[in-house]
Amino acid sequence: MEMILREKDANEWVYRGEGAANLVLAYTGSSPTFIGKVMRIRKCPRNGAEGMCMRSPSALTALERLLWKDVDELISSSDNEIACQLFAHHVMKPLLGPKYVDAGMLVEVPREFLELVEKNVIRQRPAWRVDNARVDMHRGSVLLMSDHSVFTHGNLGSSPCISVEIKPKCGFIPLSRFISEGTAIKRRITRFQMHQALKLHQGEISLLSKYNPLDLFSGSKERIYKAIKDLFTTPQNNFRVFMNGSLIFGGLGGGAEDTNFGIAKAFENALKSVIQADNGLCTENLLTLVAEAVKKSGVLDRLLDVQKLDNVDIEGAIHAYYDITRQQCIICRELSEEQLKRYTSLHSASLDESLRIVKDYLIAATAKDCSFMICFRQRKAGDSGSGSICSNIYLESTKQTFDFKLLLVGSGPHLRMMLIFKSFCPVGAVKKLLQKVYFIDLDLKRMSKMEEYYELDKKIVSCYEEMIKMDQGINSQTCKPLKLRTEF
Repeated sequence: MEMILREKDANEWVYRGEGAANLVLAYTGSSPTFIGKVMRIRKCPRNGAEGMCMRSPSALTALERLLWKDVDELISSSDNEIACQLFAHHVMKPLLGPKYVDAGMLVEVPREFLELVEKNVIRQRPAWRVDNARVDMHRGSVLLMSDHSVFTHGNLGSSPCISVEIKPKCGFIPLSRFISEGTAIKRRITRFQMHQALKLHQGEISLLSKYNPLDLFSGSKERIYKAIKDLFTTPQNNFRVFMNGSLIFGGLGGGAEDTNFGIAKAFENALKSVIQADNGLCTENLLTLVAEAVKKSGVLDRLLDVQKLDNVDIEGAIHAYYDITRQQCIICRELSEEQLKRYTSLHSASLDESLRIVKDYLIAATAKDCSFMICFRQRKAGDSGSGSICSNIYLESTKQTFDFKLLLVGSGPHLRMMLIFKSFCPVGAVKKLLQKVYFIDLDLKRMSKMEEYYELDKKIVSCYEEMIKMDQGINSQTCKPLKLRTEF
């Protein structure tokens, strides 16, 4: 960690967005060291005690060190950002392939830098994000990594770059035998669809999304395109588009408005400088190209394999968690003798087996919550090529062929997969198109949240079932009446 940022440098970093745990800032200055970089800054609860933000001698709890005992570097890490890097490098990298992990680097910052950042970005942050969390002033470092919403190689100003970010969510229906009769609906309805009901009830969204993750992960060209189109119609926090690193569609720190005529028209106009199509067809061509790239690359097949490490569901993993913590299982305490038989095998398992179950669940949870980005840039004839070609895509609507390949970009707490595309245009044309694809946001999920995951799962199922009942005219005390926008 040789590089240091000073207080004066804070004014060169602007708000890009945020998630539950981190702020993301993009560099706007002129230093070659930071051009094409983004910064992740850790947050902490605003309404919590000051001690909640303080650093501990170890980033992991004693139980987490037991859980990850096979990863020496991880259990000895003293900082959460370091732990995230090591988790991606030593856990996710072997699972998802060594070519697809971008480590980034830690950069030392003083408290004054963090305080100025907090002041500079507060007006850009969504109000509810500001109310919930602030910059963690007790961090002595931030994470610096490549900005994968732009091309950082070659002449950055030679042509515009469009990046599409998608949060696909869980791509399969759980079939675990540990799912109870009371939550059996999970075997028929996706977690994303059920969670929509709870988010609507809590006011996080205004309309239910038609997006179905099973479409995106299906491998079917038609269903993948439908998934991309549904995400565009109701982006929420699952679909965003950037032009040269600046947001042109979707929300920054939270959910976005549903796509109305005005939003769609503005987006269509913004695409004209990159997508070569007749008036009114730029958006359709971009969505088609994204769908083609997703199908051809196979990036989601690898992600799905990691998601499926969760083969017992939270209803099974929670029992293994209580065995590890040596606590009385509060779930079993509420069950009948007949119901208890379902979980006997879990509570009679060895400690190593219980550790494996919980570890696989948390790894899968990371994979279920990540995003991926697809970036496009026009290239002029004569620009240096990208090496050997692995495959190609023919876009019928524009009569263009897009060649693509996978590239190595490093390792780290965000997983990214890179694909490079170049289009072969009709004779006489000089414009080509590059594309790269990355997975992002592969952070370590904390073991201490297992009970929280279990309670959220129950709440999601309960609220969805109440919504269905109300749609059928049955009164309920749990959720207020909700108007269905889509069929489930």
